[in-house]
Amino acid sequence: MTPDMLEHFGHSLIQHGTSSDRIYLMKLAREDFPAIISQLDSLASHHGYGKIFIKVPAWARPSFEQQGYVVEAQVPGFYNGCDDAFFMARYGDPHRRVDPDASRVAEVLQVAQQKKNTSSHICCDPTLTCRPAGPKDCPRMARLYREVFASYPFPIHDSGYLASTMAQQVRYAGIWQDDELVALASAEMDCRDQNAEMTDFATLPSMRGRGLAHQLLHRLEQQAAGEGITTFYTIARATSFGMNITFAQCGYIFAGTLIRNTQISGGLESMNVWYKHAKPTDSLTQLAE
Repeated sequence: MTPDMLEHFGHSLIQHGTSSDRIYLMKLAREDFPAIISQLDSLASHHGYGKIFIKVPAWARPSFEQQGYVVEAQVPGFYNGCDDAFFMARYGDPHRRVDPDASRVAEVLQVAQQKKNTSSHICCDPTLTCRPAGPKDCPRMARLYREVFASYPFPIHDSGYLASTMAQQVRYAGIWQDDELVALASAEMDCRDQNAEMTDFATLPSMRGRGLAHQLLHRLEQQAAGEGITTFYTIARATSFGMNITFAQCGYIFAGTLIRNTQISGGLESMNVWYKHAKPTDSLTQLAE
């Protein structure tokens, strides 16, 4: 399945395509507002997309609401630790508003909330090494992502794509057992707005249940905080007990659910947004290591 394409609308960045059957306004530039609202409508109508999904600052929210968008999640202090971000949606297909897995989504969230800020088992296996991943690791990274995800909204199966993201403020951390990469995750840094998306978590099936995602998340948080990031967030598969519990245990706050938002491994899945603000000591800890 071909991943959706990234495209600039003026100075704004969008992703769109038939894979997730949506438009995703990833970054809104003020100089494109409010004309971009009608441009998104035209693009959605032309392709018949079932959903327009946007991430916008508070100043843009009223105008989008007037055009039928609804808030699905909100992250306080998303922009430079001050302005909130609103994750909003408008559905061209009314059936897409209904999640057939809604009961499981609710169960996962309930279990994750019960485990919030509780201690978690961290694997201390001396045969495992956690370190940043660089360009030379991209072929192994792509192989791991191909093994874990049959399909994905971004072309992470392509080692060339992974290498290109490293030049665009995406940080990767991996865990190796001898020479085998067994777990991986990334932090998509937005240094201008001081936020980072903690994403692309993948662990080999044989290595799950050992707290490797916790180790990767902690490593990426420290690195991001050391580079001036003040807000961490994630968009996690809403039916995944493991990932939602991981973020809850690591102090993240639930911000909302994006209904049938993202195509992963062949199906449209709802996604949960979680966030956490960096502590001043995080960057100091990174500098000390």
